[in-house]
Amino acid sequence: MSSLIICRGGNPRLPTQRRTGTFTGLVFGDPVLAETDGTLINDVFFAPGARTNWHSHERGQILIVISGSGLICQHGGDIQVLNAGDLVWSPPGVMHWHGAGPATSMLHRAISLGETTWLSDVSDEEYGALVVAEDAEELLGGS
Repeated sequence: MSSLIICRGGNPRLPTQRRTGTFTGLVFGDPVLAETDGTLINDVFFAPGARTNWHSHERGQILIVISGSGLICQHGGDIQVLNAGDLVWSPPGVMHWHGAGPATSMLHRAISLGETTWLSDVSDEEYGALVVAEDAEELLGGS
């Protein structure tokens, strides 16, 4: 029989990890819960301009933006702005990337279900090209 797992906010957590290899820029991951039944829960901090590689999740992913603002883009879709309080559901197998805006940091909680398939990086040129959009003022942290 399985038991509940409670992660107390005041208790020491697993060590913070600098994320490299599948991320661009300064990114730190704070594991909230060790992998359990194929589910990973991490708080991930992105410095301005930092982002994930393109990737997808076997059983989907939930992102909850805790602070700051950032960007997310589904392959073949338009870039979307994320702000504190936003929740994103990425269905199984949907290729996407997410991270901070060019002038903003972002902290989100990521709940990743099943295996993550990591793909190519989002180059500086590609990231810059995506930011040049109708909402450029908003994306760049303007008013």
